[in-house]
Amino acid sequence: MTPCAFRRRATSRPPCSLVWASVSLAIGRRLYCTPSDALTPHIDTRELAAIFAGGFLGAVARGALDNALPFHPDAWPWSTFIVNVVGAFLLGYFATRLQERLPLSAYRRPFLGTGICGGLTTFSTMQLQLLRIVDAHHYPLAIAYAAASVVAGFAGVFLATKLVRRAPLLA
Repeated sequence: MTPCAFRRRATSRPPCSLVWASVSLAIGRRLYCTPSDALTPHIDTRELAAIFAGGFLGAVARGALDNALPFHPDAWPWSTFIVNVVGAFLLGYFATRLQERLPLSAYRRPFLGTGICGGLTTFSTMQLQLLRIVDAHHYPLAIAYAAASVVAGFAGVFLATKLVRRAPLLA
């Protein structure tokens, strides 16, 4: 089997559905075509199990923090802010460490990055909370929350990467 570049014959339909292509891209695997150009996606069920297990753990952690720090439109949304910044830090740490320091593993990246960090962080909740804050006419709070979330997320990734590389923070 050879990698398929999603070729299309003039008389045939595309060799794969958008769903399979998305799954393939999300888990970092190539899709392969048989000699007859029929696409046979290879999905590693252990890899999917790692993603689901990590996602469960991340979502449970986020849910616990949401219950401990409930959201109110007139106050800073601490739970979402914390999980997004911690998730960005963890993703920077895991991605750099797995890429540069640890031996290759088929299940660490899906479990830690896609699973735990994906289940922990929540961009959609941040957007809904921003809309609720704006609907409550707390515009400075909304601007500060949006800006702080983006800046703190990038700072978290930067710090985690520097930590893994053991580089000076100000070099």
